[in-house]
Amino acid sequence: MIRVLIVDDQAMVRAGFRMIVEAEPDITVVGEAADGIEALELAARSAPDVVLMDVRMPRMDGIEAAGQLLAGRDADNASGIPRVLMLTTFDLDDYVYSALRAGVSGFMLKDAPAEQLVEAIRVIAAGDALLAPSVTRRLIEDFSRRPAREVPTPAPGLDQLTDREHEVLRLVAKGMSNSEIADQLYLGEATIKTHVGRMLMKLSLRDRVQAVVLAYESGLITPGDQTVI
Repeated sequence: MIRVLIVDDQAMVRAGFRMIVEAEPDITVVGEAADGIEALELAARSAPDVVLMDVRMPRMDGIEAAGQLLAGRDADNASGIPRVLMLTTFDLDDYVYSALRAGVSGFMLKDAPAEQLVEAIRVIAAGDALLAPSVTRRLIEDFSRRPAREVPTPAPGLDQLTDREHEVLRLVAKGMSNSEIADQLYLGEATIKTHVGRMLMKLSLRDRVQAVVLAYESGLITPGDQTVI
């Protein structure tokens, strides 16, 4: 059973999400919170697997709450720390980058179909990130509009990657899915999935969302020409 905590400052929105979630046999709601402060308190008591987190809320917004909730989570220390699915009424607004930096596992629009919300919960509960290639490409566009760093921050672990893993990271950072990478490199999709998993492990990353952020912040990929530095 997947345990879900719903966090939104609007009672009717919470009720709608609860109705959708509890209609599924493998998902249950363990609590509701109206702001980030309540979310942190409830998460400590109810031990949810997934937190549906609104972005804009009084007292403490979803970004700050997610940052505190996920503090200390890394590839080797994830036990007992829930995954966060950020919900927003804005399509890739200014909050998205902050949410990814906070460590959320994905984000989606509040008006997404009910079946997409349910599938997102299952995907994130299984340990994957919910960031479609199309969204990744738009995130890349956001990077391209930001001022370039004069001195990129070195990324620990990059020197541990094999040439193939390095290539896979570059293609992930371009927003390509596993199937697209497989076609590009003339390899099987299962092989690419293995390379992605090893790459994430060596870099101590949770998911490909963090891989995209790392590739750009470290200067591995340059927005615009997307070539390796």
